[in-house]
Amino acid sequence: MPSMSGRGEAWVVAQGLLFLAYLLAPRLGTWGWPLRVIGALIGAPLLLTGLIFVGYGIRGLGKALSPFPVPNQDGALVTEGIYGCVRHPIYGGIVMASLGFALITGSLGRLLLSFALLGFFAAKSDVEEAWLVERYPDYPSYQARVRRMLPGIW
Repeated sequence: MPSMSGRGEAWVVAQGLLFLAYLLAPRLGTWGWPLRVIGALIGAPLLLTGLIFVGYGIRGLGKALSPFPVPNQDGALVTEGIYGCVRHPIYGGIVMASLGFALITGSLGRLLLSFALLGFFAAKSDVEEAWLVERYPDYPSYQARVRRMLPGIW
């Protein structure tokens, strides 16, 4: 069981470094026009959906929003709105948006870093959920009925 002595600062630093690597990622080769068109057709809806998830996730948390995996002392368990569809819409939204932007820009480096972000947010949400279970007695039943990052999938 994780200790609540810290807020999870190392997770926030690692997340920031991943975001920086994503933004500065080299192209690692060029995609030809058919792949760029397919990438744009798949990437644009992914990017838009991801941004919507992030926006609704931020809105749903309100003042309880924090980059740290430890729950705020004043916060309450949010299970309505987008949180009724997925437990971590901000994480899932960031991953969808990063995949979408990587496909639109034709960047293999960003595409690979999108999968690194997916792995990172899966691990961070595991840690966060251990703290949420400790803090909120109703969290296990919420976990049982609501998917982690993608509605109906994961």
